[in-house]
Amino acid sequence: MDRLDNTIRPYAWGSTTAIPLLLGVEPTGEPQAEMWMGAHPGAPSGTARGPLSEVIAEDPEKELGRAAAGKFGPRLPFLLKILAAGAPLSLQVHPNLEQAKEGYEDEERRGVPVDAPHRNYKDANHKPELICALTEFDGLCGFRTPDEAAALLAGLDVDSLKPYVDLLHAHPEDAALREVLTAVLSADPDEMARTVTEAAAACARLGGAYAPYADIAHHYPGDPGVIAAMLLNYVQLQPGEALFLGAGVPHAYLNGLGVEIMANSDNVLRCGLTPKHVDVPELLRVVRFEASDPGILRPEASPDGEEVYATPIDEFRLSRYVLAEGAAPRDLTRDTPQILLCTAGSVRADGNTLSPGESVFVPAGEKAEASGNGTIFRATVVA
Repeated sequence: MDRLDNTIRPYAWGSTTAIPLLLGVEPTGEPQAEMWMGAHPGAPSGTARGPLSEVIAEDPEKELGRAAAGKFGPRLPFLLKILAAGAPLSLQVHPNLEQAKEGYEDEERRGVPVDAPHRNYKDANHKPELICALTEFDGLCGFRTPDEAAALLAGLDVDSLKPYVDLLHAHPEDAALREVLTAVLSADPDEMARTVTEAAAACARLGGAYAPYADIAHHYPGDPGVIAAMLLNYVQLQPGEALFLGAGVPHAYLNGLGVEIMANSDNVLRCGLTPKHVDVPELLRVVRFEASDPGILRPEASPDGEEVYATPIDEFRLSRYVLAEGAAPRDLTRDTPQILLCTAGSVRADGNTLSPGESVFVPAGEKAEASGNGTIFRATVVA
């Protein structure tokens, strides 16, 4: 079992206080957006044996187990994070596996540098993800029905939004959502900036259901993503609740602290709320234009106390244990690789005592027990 030394990413949208508060350290005054746990080449976790990426590469079958190495190749197929949003992240969508392979191969053929700011596909993998709230957590997930979106836009009483309201009423669901998102992202930038400014003022004046969009506009003045965001479901998670973000589902995290797990990929197509490249044609190819309930997940408890967040993919499996002092140790031994992360209290994982924010990597098949008084998240795979 390897204690992990993890990198904190200082993205501008990160909270300055949430991760330091979890870790019990003084804030630096700088944003601390994400703590990465895993073997991602951009910031692999450190161990006493060296970077986790190198440890796995030296003997993938021993570290990952024969089944996981055979199914996913010689790499850890997931990345675990603590995510702390102090401002809205970009409105974005992820491709499915086939789209990712096609897009990556196309950009490779065309010689687009992998680090080019206009490159869409950094790799050939999909990027499903799951976010589990540690505090109240605000986000946007999936499209509202066209009627709901039309009512929200109409309530602003902004003349330049009325054509979008009409479009939402006039077409079948998928066509309505596609036409409006296309129109918003393709509009003249100066005209859209004026529309967003007027809409933001109305949101601030009306408050209530409009308050989240006033806050988004405060962080991204004039950005067309403010209007695009109003097409999506607003979700507020309570601690312990989660969202699964599958391929083609537009989403954005707005505020809060959570545990996030994702397939090991960097493929993101942005819809707005960002100064980065927005490829509208490719975005429209990937987005699933269908209204959907955001589908808040609550963990399913098993007899041994494991609470599992069920998802339809195999690259990751996230669960948690809420441990009580004096209770029998939980046997966490598995034939797949694991990362164990403490988020509350004090947890003992064999010879390691973990405080909030501390984690360990458990190679496949290695004996693992957890006890103590606190909460521990377990990240592994389905192999």
